[in-house]
Amino acid sequence: MSAKNVDKHNRFRSITVGFRVSPEENEELNRAVALSGLPKQEYCYRKCMGREVVVQPNSRVYKALKNQLAAILMELERIAAGDCVAEELLRTIGLIAATMNGIKGDNADD
Repeated sequence: MSAKNVDKHNRFRSITVGFRVSPEENEELNRAVALSGLPKQEYCYRKCMGREVVVQPNSRVYKALKNQLAAILMELERIAAGDCVAEELLRTIGLIAATMNGIKGDNADD
């Protein structure tokens, strides 16, 4: 038998909640989860409950930031060729900016 899944208040999480998303929404959700550094379940739980998602800088977060910034660079190069800016790109840039501002704020205390 596997270990019980409890939260930090020792509450047993025994109920499964699921929802459907489009492939585009799934990609956006996966990007947000990667940038948060949290497991997907915890990220979704916090967002659904209206709780703050605090990014704890670690190697996974930095790798996700690096990958997203590389993807944004490719997209910006495409835009420079004359194409229009996708709304999804603007949301991703906003999410990265918020993440970086949060990390910068954490490091300012050092």
